Amino acid sequence: MLNTDHGTRETRRPLRRHIAIALTAATLITGTLAAPAAFAGPAVAQAYTCHYTESSSGKWYAGYYSGETVIPSSTGVSSSGIEAQCLLKKSGWFDPGTIDGVFGTKSKAAARAFQEYINDWANRPMLVVDGIVGPETWYYLRCCAPGM
Repeated sequence: MLNTDHGTRETRRPLRRHIAIALTAATLITGTLAAPAAFAGPAVAQAYTCHYTESSSGKWYAGYYSGETVIPSSTGVSSSGIEAQCLLKKSGWFDPGTIDGVFGTKSKAAARAFQEYINDWANRPMLVVDGIVGPETWYYLRCCAPGM
């Protein structure tokens, strides 16, 4: 014969309570294990490696962007930002900081110094000194930075 007696309400309460406590404990333990990743704070920017090559026309490339029109972003990682930072760094004179692809304050200061250098080198204003790597600055960055 099948026993269908599942106990009285009084005997089922302690079992439900033990199950609830076990589930709560499991949830807390799982949450504690996952919490460090969730609350680790802002991510550290990745540093990129520059892979320099010189074309047959004498232009330099770092392996991330081959054009001369895209302006590097100051708010997010971009291939043009990595490329411009690499080329500024290659010169040895214009330190853009960490090669992270974000064209922030230090990168813009390096670009301004480079633009001033080109203007002094040419003995006339060739570039607007604004820290923005646009088409005119790209041209000189690829061909005429010191150390290249």
